[in-house]
Amino acid sequence: MLLSVLSVVSYEVAIKPSARKRNAKVGRFVFEKGSRRELSHRDAADRWAAELSVGDGHVWIAAAHPADQSSADGYLVSRATNDKLEAAYDKRRRRFRGGTDYEQNQLWTAGYWVLR
Repeated sequence: MLLSVLSVVSYEVAIKPSARKRNAKVGRFVFEKGSRRELSHRDAADRWAAELSVGDGHVWIAAAHPADQSSADGYLVSRATNDKLEAAYDKRRRRFRGGTDYEQNQLWTAGYWVLR
């Protein structure tokens, strides 16, 4: 009698703190079920991330680096940012690039706006 062994292919996803902080559904999942999820394959993991992103912070699956020593095949990640800080960074970056906006070409000196 010949027995065939079925190998179950799985794709293990580890949830990074950035995804948990950015997306309430992910935070709830981690609270209830833990910080890892096993899915059948990468496409299923991508669909799961897309479902989580609907109406909440955007999350996606990033493949694990080949040299990664963990058992995870991929990571659920997000860009956990503070929008106000992001805007401030963009404003400074424009200023350093020499933006042409009127406000970018002024200096605040001793309580007065001075054109450069």
